[in-house]
Amino acid sequence: MAEVTLREVALLSGCSVSTVSRVLAGTRPVGAETSRRVRQAAESLGYVPNQVARALRSRSTGTVGLVLPQITNPFYPSLVRELTRALHADDRAVLLADCDDDPVEEASRIADLLGRQVDALLVIPADEQRSREAVAAAARRVPLVLLDRGCGPGVADSVAVDNMAGMSLLLEHLTSGGRRRFCFVGAAGTDSAAAERAATYTSVAALLAPGASARVELGDFSVAWGRAAVDRIWPSRPDAIVCANDLIAVGVLQRLRELGADVPGDVAVTGFDDIPVAELTAPGITTVRQPVGELAAEAARLLDHRLAGAGPGACRTVRLAPALMVRASSGPATHLDAADTAAPLVAQRTAEEHP
Repeated sequence: MAEVTLREVALLSGCSVSTVSRVLAGTRPVGAETSRRVRQAAESLGYVPNQVARALRSRSTGTVGLVLPQITNPFYPSLVRELTRALHADDRAVLLADCDDDPVEEASRIADLLGRQVDALLVIPADEQRSREAVAAAARRVPLVLLDRGCGPGVADSVAVDNMAGMSLLLEHLTSGGRRRFCFVGAAGTDSAAAERAATYTSVAALLAPGASARVELGDFSVAWGRAAVDRIWPSRPDAIVCANDLIAVGVLQRLRELGADVPGDVAVTGFDDIPVAELTAPGITTVRQPVGELAAEAARLLDHRLAGAGPGACRTVRLAPALMVRASSGPATHLDAADTAAPLVAQRTAEEHP
C-alpha cells in the first residue's frame, strides 16, 4: 500500500501543503477550524508522519535515551513507566538501555545512544565515581539529567528522593517503638543512593540511640544478600534490622521465618523504595515510599528546560520528600493480632531545588 503524502492530505482538506505541515508538526499556531479539517483528512486517509524526514528538517529525533543500572530491580520498571508517560506527553519516545551495574558497559550504552542521535539523556548512574567521566562527557554533548543517583556536584542536572530524610523517618519510627539494638543491611560500592542511606543510618542511629548497637553489614541490593546477612547478624539478636531497599528486606524476612524468629515480636524489619512486593509479604514491610511519579515529572521538566535552549548554566539539583509506609513488620515488640495496614507519613522536609 502506497504511503499517504502531505499533498494528498492537503487536497482532501482544501489547505496548502505548508498549512498541513504546520498543523501536523505543531510548529506554528493554526486556526481551530483549519486544524480540525487537516486532522480529519489525515485520519481518514491514514496518514502516518515520516519521522525520519521530520528529524532531518528539525535536527531533532524526538527521542530520549534512558540508561538504567539493572532493569531486574523491581523499582526501575515502575520508574520507566512513569518516565515514558511523562516524555510521551511531550511527544518524545524513549530508547532504553540496561548496563547491568557495570560502569564500563554503561559508558558503551551511552555512546551507542549518542550515536543514534538522541536529543537528550536520562541516566541512573551505576557508580558515583566510575560513572562520572562518561556521564560528564555526554552532558557536554546533549542535555542530560541524572535520576535517582548522582555523580558528584557539577556534572549535570539531577533529581532524586531525599535519602537522608527517608532514613531518618525510619529510625525515628523504630526508636519511638522502643527499638534500640539496630543493624543496617545495605549495599557496598559507591552508588550515591547506597552510600547516602548507609551514612545517614550511621549518623542518625548514633543520635537517636547513643551507646546502642548499630552494626552495619554491606553486600548488594538483592534478596539473596538479605538472607545471607541474617546468618551473620542474628546471633547478636538485634531488635531492628534496617534494610537499604525492599529486596534486601524480603530476603531478611524469608530467612528470619526459617529460623523461627517472630517479626515484629523479636525483631522489626524495614525496607526502602516501596516496591509492590513490600505490602504482599507476611508481615507487610514498613518502608520508605519514593515519589516515582514526581521523580519522572521533575526529570522531564529539567530536560524540557535544557532542550528549550536554557544553555549550559549552573546544574540544578532537586531532592523530593519521601513518605514512610508503616506496616506490620515494625510493630511493637509483641505479637501483632491487628490486620496489616499501611499509613503514609510524609517527611517534614519538602522538595528542594538548588540552582
